[in-house]
Amino acid sequence: MKLKFLVPIFVTLCVIFIFHYTQFFAVKFYPVAANLTVFLVFFTSLFAKETVVQKIARTIEGELDEFTKNYTRKVTYAWCVFCFVNLLLSIATVFMTEKFWALYNGCISYLAIGTMFAVEYIIRTVLRKKYRR
Repeated sequence: MKLKFLVPIFVTLCVIFIFHYTQFFAVKFYPVAANLTVFLVFFTSLFAKETVVQKIARTIEGELDEFTKNYTRKVTYAWCVFCFVNLLLSIATVFMTEKFWALYNGCISYLAIGTMFAVEYIIRTVLRKKYRR
């Protein structure tokens, strides 16, 4: 099917429609499900030979040296902790007001993810300069 890319858009629009026009409490669990899925992807990859972050790095850089393999495994641990905390916070917001739920899940969590990416990028850049001379 060539229109598979429309499925996530359709589902998102349905969730927005249901949340906007009803008092459907279960819709507030949408970020919980998304955060749980991301956490499980990172967490389960820790038990595989190659973590998700290692697979991404190998796709971008080709074969990985030992330093990069160790670093990417540690980054996977960091993302697991981050995603777990984000999951717990998104669960907590389900029981708070709709305004706070929307503020956290629609803004604060994305700012936190962006900050995590930025901090990891800075650390990676510094470590590369230090260890790859």
